[in-house]
Amino acid sequence: MARPVTLFTGQWADLPFTEVCRKAGSWGFDGLELCTWGDHFDVNKAAADSSYVEQHKATLSKNGLGCWSIGSHIVGQLVGDNPDPRNDAFAPEHLAGKPAEIQKWAIDEMMATAAGAKAFGLDVVTGFMGSPIWGWWYSFPPTTEQQIADGYGRIVELWGPIFDEFDRNGVRFALEVHPGEIAYDLYTMQRLIEAFGGRRTIGVNFDPSHLIWQGIKPELFYRDLADRIYHVHMKDSKVTLDGRASILGSHLPFGDLRRGWNFVSLGHGSIDFDAIIREVNAAGYTGPLSIEWEDNGMDREFGAQEALAFVQKVNFGASDIAFDGSMEK
Repeated sequence: MARPVTLFTGQWADLPFTEVCRKAGSWGFDGLELCTWGDHFDVNKAAADSSYVEQHKATLSKNGLGCWSIGSHIVGQLVGDNPDPRNDAFAPEHLAGKPAEIQKWAIDEMMATAAGAKAFGLDVVTGFMGSPIWGWWYSFPPTTEQQIADGYGRIVELWGPIFDEFDRNGVRFALEVHPGEIAYDLYTMQRLIEAFGGRRTIGVNFDPSHLIWQGIKPELFYRDLADRIYHVHMKDSKVTLDGRASILGSHLPFGDLRRGWNFVSLGHGSIDFDAIIREVNAAGYTGPLSIEWEDNGMDREFGAQEALAFVQKVNFGASDIAFDGSMEK
């Protein structure tokens, strides 16, 4: 097998850490990408208490699991977003309705995330960054170029000091390019890299499920940003535009079969994973393939095991010989 196959625990945060480890280990996963909510990974405890790190590693090891990254999506979202009452659910209850305090808390948490990752022996954190300009994506009412530039500038202002802390700890941040983020497609990610002056601290958590329904070929996105892809999510989407459904989702909840697209279990969607793995091989990526399992139309445990088998099947390595080399004398 070319790369370890892990399970992102964000969709399993309702279960205790020990239970997720037990299940994932029994199913045959190589490891976990631990989310930083629920009780799966406390960044502050990891940074300050070596016994917490040792106990967590022991639980993973007991179940035959490793860990190559942690995911700090919901905290990172709070750093760059404009005030939004929906974000109260991502912050401590006592901060509800206090957006300035929520943002400060999130910045402090992201600083601690770098130290927690280092203490755990990790050099990649995946996550979101938020966006002060996502609501202007359609550019109506008319949006000026200066307003967009100011939005990128605001992200640099907020995240620059956080990335300084990441650098001090030898940790990289892999943004999951995603609608709702400052970078949600190829050109916005390229602009973000430029806004940070090419800083290597920031890269991509490649997740094709957020690209395919936008009309982007994920394999080409990977090729264009190959040197910035620090982590890979394996997740599928099914595009079902039928003349009625909108690509914008129609304010219908995920899983509603009337939607123009839905997240589905791996192998049930529209993504060409063979093409993606070939790009992964060409780029020399040897990190984990992390299954982020989401499918509102399928049993979660059935889906996780089916997804693991799917990824194991497509997880082939690059050839180390030319296929026609045997013809040479």
